[in-house]
Amino acid sequence: MEALDADAIRAAMPSAPIGGGGAAADRIADALGTPNVIGEKANVTAFVVRRFVDRGLLVDLSANPDGTLHHPGQVAEVCRREDLADLVAADTPLGPEQAAARLRVRRADFDHMVRLGWVRSPQSIEVRFGTSRAGAVNVALYTTASVDAVVPAHPEVDWEQLRAVEKGRRSPLASLRPAPAPA
Repeated sequence: MEALDADAIRAAMPSAPIGGGGAAADRIADALGTPNVIGEKANVTAFVVRRFVDRGLLVDLSANPDGTLHHPGQVAEVCRREDLADLVAADTPLGPEQAAARLRVRRADFDHMVRLGWVRSPQSIEVRFGTSRAGAVNVALYTTASVDAVVPAHPEVDWEQLRAVEKGRRSPLASLRPAPAPA
């Protein structure tokens, strides 16, 4: 795939770029027939749009680390893809509790999978409790596709046995060591 030049795209645009967290996410949600509704949990979020940038499906025209800007025509092209629903489903964010539930394991077991490098978080979000920053914590987000890839990537694990470990018992994953980094 040929690298895309953000300046060349910006110069060729007939209209202003659109934001990834708002307009681009909303257009993708609309294309799926599941519009984002103000005041309700979004069906397509900025997280998904950022994963589309990571996949090379969209170009980020912004230098802002807190948001993305996209060519409206390129967003429209993505919205016409026949595999759009599958792409959005694969890039839907899961928090660690949701990821553990999806794998049908305890949160402690999922934490070991993260420690072992079996799944990585491409992004985290700050979650605040109350109005104070003192109550804020960063929560790692994982793509649904990366969580779904864990079981097939690790056939050495007896998944049924792992899923049967009772609360309060040591995880069988606790004794495993991360694979050494490639030289």
